[in-house]
Amino acid sequence: MTLLLAPMEGLLDFTLRDILTRVGGIDRCVSEFIRVSGTLLPERAFVRVVPELNHGGRTRAGVPVRAQLMGSDPVCLAENAARLAGLGPAGIDLNFGCPAKVVNRHGGGAALLDDPELVARIVSAVRRAVPRSMPVSAKMRLGNLCDTRAVECAQAIEGAGASELVVHARTKAHGYKPPAYWERIRDIRAHVSIPVIANGEIWSVADALRCREQSGCDALMLGRGQVCDPGLALAIARPGHAPLAWEALLPLMAEFWQLIKAHIEPRARAGRLKQWLNYLRRRHPQAEAAYAAVRTENDPARVSQTLFGTEPAWHHGAPG
Repeated sequence: MTLLLAPMEGLLDFTLRDILTRVGGIDRCVSEFIRVSGTLLPERAFVRVVPELNHGGRTRAGVPVRAQLMGSDPVCLAENAARLAGLGPAGIDLNFGCPAKVVNRHGGGAALLDDPELVARIVSAVRRAVPRSMPVSAKMRLGNLCDTRAVECAQAIEGAGASELVVHARTKAHGYKPPAYWERIRDIRAHVSIPVIANGEIWSVADALRCREQSGCDALMLGRGQVCDPGLALAIARPGHAPLAWEALLPLMAEFWQLIKAHIEPRARAGRLKQWLNYLRRRHPQAEAAYAAVRTENDPARVSQTLFGTEPAWHHGAPG
């Protein structure tokens, strides 16, 4: 299966993309969204979110990264897409799925799925604005408050020129509450001819196999499941591959911390590491002790000493 790493605002930024793609199994990434709202952004705004643009549009492991734009004005999105295309991303993705209230209140993200005609105008404008060789894809949910227009939106995206579509198998109203309705992606696939990628509630190899069976998709997008288990994509891509052990994860955590210290402002550094540890607790019981050791600590120097300065007991032991 082709495996993509999902865009997740505030979580899957370039630092975590760098680390997760080093493990293997991920074929392509999509960046967290770059919000476009009435202005032509300077190049530095794109590079800030997608610093891989300085390295051929790829992570250090060589995995291509598509830059995602989000907005509701076709003309403004097209102008920004043209500027972004000049920086050499692996493609441009359009966000029709963000469930955040502040985004939806301004007519962006999943709220656009109530207006398939506007969705089509956005895709068409962006497609015309960038070179034909530049892939333009989209990510959508099944709908805003309901899924009755899911097929109509997918057809609008295809008809406007997108070459690929990711479907998160829930509506905005569903949020991230299980289950994901993978069978509805099969319905969408029956009405479009472009490749469709399934997304939502893939936490394990077994989930990936069920998703493939129910959706009919040979390509999947992994989000929180990959953050919780950095070896998940590799386990899906290579059946029988041994799970990523905690000991193998430790050097990656140390590398992640170095990236944070180099690129993230001091007051946010501890929070970023704790955020990932909190997710890792779902897959690795040892992460419980590591998280507990720094849960109330916000000073980067003390976090460094606690987790990486010596050989703490949490490196190998289960939580006490």
